[in-house]
Amino acid sequence: MDTEQSVAAVKPMLAKAAPSASFRLRNGSLNAVRLRRVFDLFDRNGDGEITVDELSQALDALGLDADRASLVDTVGAYVPEGAAGLRFEDFDALHRALGDAFFGSLADQDDAADEKGGKGEDDEEEMKEAFKVFDVDGDGFISAAELQEVLKKLGLPEASSMANVREMICNVDRDSDGRVDFGEFKCMMQGITVWGA
Repeated sequence: MDTEQSVAAVKPMLAKAAPSASFRLRNGSLNAVRLRRVFDLFDRNGDGEITVDELSQALDALGLDADRASLVDTVGAYVPEGAAGLRFEDFDALHRALGDAFFGSLADQDDAADEKGGKGEDDEEEMKEAFKVFDVDGDGFISAAELQEVLKKLGLPEASSMANVREMICNVDRDSDGRVDFGEFKCMMQGITVWGA
């Protein structure tokens, strides 16, 4: 099965998740950081590869009942010969292919946004979408409790200690009110850079 067919096979399964435009962010550095975090979460044993079993477990935990045969076909199209699973580069290629299948290429989206004069608006909307993930109660601020809740859902070890969570907030809390507003969040996200991204 070729790459296009394997992506097409998994598309109906992922359609249940109602993907949003924030599936793939235009900010390359932010997208790379987010994708790396997702990869590390899926790579349960930390061996640098995501196997079909690990991917299946992650999708099941997210409430997406994955068809194993479709996963095997889709993932298999991206696993290099002799490897047990997807390395980060392979995972990135799969992510891009799924994004293109659902939303078209980023170049096409950028061209359309440029024609409308709305690329800056799209970036702002993406940032708002990302902020909403953390602002659980919708009050316009990310509290330490909200951040801890999201970190727990992601299975990150930082969630185990409220002191660690508060320290994370302090690192970006410019007005020292103990919570992160949208402006602080934007500054933090815009400041993220990844070597080689």
